[in-house]
Amino acid sequence: MAAAVAALGVAGCQKADEKAPIAVNGPRGRYVGVGIYGAGQMWSQLVRPAETAADPASARLDDDEQIIVLLDTATGELRQCGNLSGHCIGLNPWAQPLAKGLGTPARLLKHARDLAMEAAKPPG
Repeated sequence: MAAAVAALGVAGCQKADEKAPIAVNGPRGRYVGVGIYGAGQMWSQLVRPAETAADPASARLDDDEQIIVLLDTATGELRQCGNLSGHCIGLNPWAQPLAKGLGTPARLLKHARDLAMEAAKPPG
């Protein structure tokens, strides 16, 4: 049992460009749903590329109610995407970021500490 757990842990460290895929694409397809989570306060603080904010009718980060998390079983990339804005952040330590500013560490407009300090200030 311990050997199986150790082998599974090592398989997760395999580089995406190696011949054997991290997981074989089964009957369910290449992408696996990890979960759906509520968009926390910090999600709306993510910096979004300017070209997507040009249309005033487009959903913004603060419009997202859920964050959908998916795993690409072929590359090992983990993506979290807003349900309305479509904005995604990807995590794959062996590949290039999704696009400038869309990888980790995420770029923020304000940090959690700044928001907490603003909330603690007395009104006026």
